[in-house]
Amino acid sequence: MRKVGLFEAKQKLSELVERAVRGEKIGITRRGKLAAVIGPAQPNADLDKLFEGMEKIRRRAKPLRGTSIKELIEEGRM
Repeated sequence: MRKVGLFEAKQKLSELVERAVRGEKIGITRRGKLAAVIGPAQPNADLDKLFEGMEKIRRRAKPLRGTSIKELIEEGRM
């Protein structure tokens, strides 16, 4: 892991981010001590799977026939 000082990191942030995108980890030091690490972002959870799971839950939910939003809000405040 390459280490750079905070001042240099501020001056070269775009370059350091590009290097991180390519997989390199860069340590940022403050007063000679490691303060942070810039590295490649972790892939996000697959949003399609997340929304698919939410849709399944929505389908199983019971409809709120005969109950108004206002009644639900008031019930929650009691």
